[in-house]
Amino acid sequence: MSLLVVGTMAFDAIETPFGKSDKIVGGAATYIAWSASNFVKKINQVAVVGEDFPQAELDALKARGVQLDGVEIRKGEKSFFWSGRYHMDMNTRDTLDTQLNVLLNFDPVIPASYEDSDFVMLGNLMPSLQMQILDRLPKAPKLVVMDTMNFWMETAMDDLLKVMKRVDVLTINDSEARQLTNEYSLVKAAKKILSDFGPKYLVIKKGEHGALLFHGDHVFFAPALPLEEVFDPTGAGDTFAGGFIGHLAATKDISFENMKRGIIYGSALASFCVEKFGAERLREVTQAEIEARVKLFVDLVQFDIQLVD
Repeated sequence: MSLLVVGTMAFDAIETPFGKSDKIVGGAATYIAWSASNFVKKINQVAVVGEDFPQAELDALKARGVQLDGVEIRKGEKSFFWSGRYHMDMNTRDTLDTQLNVLLNFDPVIPASYEDSDFVMLGNLMPSLQMQILDRLPKAPKLVVMDTMNFWMETAMDDLLKVMKRVDVLTINDSEARQLTNEYSLVKAAKKILSDFGPKYLVIKKGEHGALLFHGDHVFFAPALPLEEVFDPTGAGDTFAGGFIGHLAATKDISFENMKRGIIYGSALASFCVEKFGAERLREVTQAEIEARVKLFVDLVQFDIQLVD
């Protein structure tokens, strides 16, 4: 069972209260692929990069089972670049520079070798491009997961509403859920998104406060693992999404119960991501480390209680 991942493969330059990186490899599709590759060994990647994107990064992803037939390399052009500075709370940030470069005229292509993709992860990208991907798929996927952000709510709301009608799972953070619905209560926001906007499942990411999964009248909460040090939260949300859909694709089970497990695996992978700048920690994490961290999540919330009749 293969997984189609669509999104940016890019460069970032990051400042946090605890350090500063030079230009490093980033992008939603990069983080998603590294994370999901812990579960799925055929990831069909769709992205566009410039001639400046490191061949060594492409080779490393290919060695992890990431197929690159759908990654366009534009000769003589530069990759997408983003630079930002995080505040002390590590949840808010200022964008210092954004250079769309190759994204300005990206026309995604679905190679014939990707036609067996039953699971689709639409990483954070222009909603019009996310829609193009769905339009160009030769068959309906088993599950489509979509990530988006506040920028598209402010600049491309009509396109965003159209593509949301065609996805099964939407992942956004808490402030984006409130912005999208004009509801402060996340429960009310979730009900409105599920009833009015199209997705059957909703994941609301709350950063250091965990994540919520909604489906009908069912709600599941997964805490975030308390960490002693957090260096870079940039790709944590994308890493979470990669772990989530990677687990679902590997198990071929899209039940609410299995999505709960996917939330835990996604949270575990995200907790590794923030430990170093960029995707460096994801490149070295082992299966044993992932399982040990998942056990920490289980231990964090497991308890016995005697209820009085």
